[in-house]
Amino acid sequence: MKRSITVQIAGQRYTLKSDADEDEVKALAAHVDSRIREIQKAVRGADTQSVAVLAALQVAEDLFKERAASAALKKKIRDKSQGLLTFLERQARV
Repeated sequence: MKRSITVQIAGQRYTLKSDADEDEVKALAAHVDSRIREIQKAVRGADTQSVAVLAALQVAEDLFKERAASAALKKKIRDKSQGLLTFLERQARV
């Protein structure tokens, strides 16, 4: 059931509709707000839209890195599992 959750990002209040847990939504908003504030400190005088785009790019970069790490871990687990299965099949034949 969707409910309204109010968050603050870059000094602006947003009311979001979400099925997600309120604490999770607020944690996501706090993360985005933190990224925006970091960029605002580094790039003084940049307009809000530019800062938001840079923050979005940073978050997207983090997401892509995590996806790559997850894919690598899944491949490693798959390879190890296959190796273990092969070993067990050989042992069963002995």
